[in-house]
Amino acid sequence: MAASPELFENVACPFCGMICDDLAVERTDKGLKVRKAGCGRAIAGFERKLPPSSPLVRGKNVTQAEAIAEAAKLIGEAALPLYGGLATDVEGMRAVMALAERSGGVIDHALSEAQYRNFKVLQSVGWTMSTLTETRNRADLLIIAGSDVAALHQRFFERIAAPAESMFGVTAPKRTIVVIGKGLDKAARAAGAGEVVTLPCKPERAGEVVGALRARLRGFTLKPTLDIDGVKLADIDALAERCKAAKYGVVVWAPPALDFPQAELTVDQLAGLVKDLAPTQRFAGLALGGAEGAVTAASVATWQSGYPMRVSYASGAPDFDPYRYAIARMLADGEGDLLVWIASYSPDLVPPVTKLPVIVLGTPGIKLPKSTQVFIPIGTPGVDHAGRLIRVDSVVSLPLKDLGRAELPPAAEMLTAIEAAL
Repeated sequence: MAASPELFENVACPFCGMICDDLAVERTDKGLKVRKAGCGRAIAGFERKLPPSSPLVRGKNVTQAEAIAEAAKLIGEAALPLYGGLATDVEGMRAVMALAERSGGVIDHALSEAQYRNFKVLQSVGWTMSTLTETRNRADLLIIAGSDVAALHQRFFERIAAPAESMFGVTAPKRTIVVIGKGLDKAARAAGAGEVVTLPCKPERAGEVVGALRARLRGFTLKPTLDIDGVKLADIDALAERCKAAKYGVVVWAPPALDFPQAELTVDQLAGLVKDLAPTQRFAGLALGGAEGAVTAASVATWQSGYPMRVSYASGAPDFDPYRYAIARMLADGEGDLLVWIASYSPDLVPPVTKLPVIVLGTPGIKLPKSTQVFIPIGTPGVDHAGRLIRVDSVVSLPLKDLGRAELPPAAEMLTAIEAAL
């Protein structure tokens, strides 16, 4: 007899860093169906059909207990295990940290290269940041720099930049959106987000445009013939006047979109623009991204070690080095002797090709490398079990519901069992 459908309201979506928490998802005998407020990424994530899956040891089906025992054996024998992927929730990341400390391993998230475009600036000069809620409720000027925000967060303009109302039912303030980057304004215009102004340079030159803007705000003279890939001095001066007139300005960027050499210099310019304006008016930054639990992983790592990712416990104490402990570099240079890969959300977060033995704790359907020694299928937080994730602005952890899609264990449970078996 088919199970009766069950509708879950106010569901938090774990498939991007915004963690929109207004979805309605129905569970039927055919699986999950997003009934309200789902973007394309949410629909793909919640409605994905899981292939049959069981624990494996060297390609052979085994019991969960046998897989745990073999994983513990491999970790116990490793001199320098590498804990990568790290696409999990708060409790899962806590369990990773405990296991890494116990085994003398290195931790690094699969998407940390993008995060370090921010971390380098935060660690060296600091910044002033807004939140999603403050931006939604108060911003009258958004400057989106070099980033296709809608590609990473399909509902950003609907929920944050162009909401029907803000806090307490008050009509959201009329706002202007300035997009620095050619071809990045389509979603803003489609959302009807007030006035949209485009400075049509190549996205990788947004930092130059902002550098020129900072110079003009400080009163420096620039050549009248200034032309930064189509952005003229008059465009920069007009933006400077908008900045001066803003009651609450927010500079928005997404580190994953700034995928070019020395992109941290662009982030430095964006953070510097906020610093230049903040002494005389309300201005702040807003960094986006954070898919695959990246913000959660960095936050938990910081709470427990004092450092944001790329930490080694080989000495018995947390040792931080953003170059030495980047797992992608370590694998390329033949460092480490075991890779432990955690991927709870998407089958696309596959482990890198490596000759090292690999342990994968992943969602069913993930492609396993040839050197996989152990595979343990795990659930997706907010779909197969309850959990918590840190939102992209790092100010709040949101609870995730158990929608009962599949009876798959949380990563935290499996990692804790592996640690206990060491």
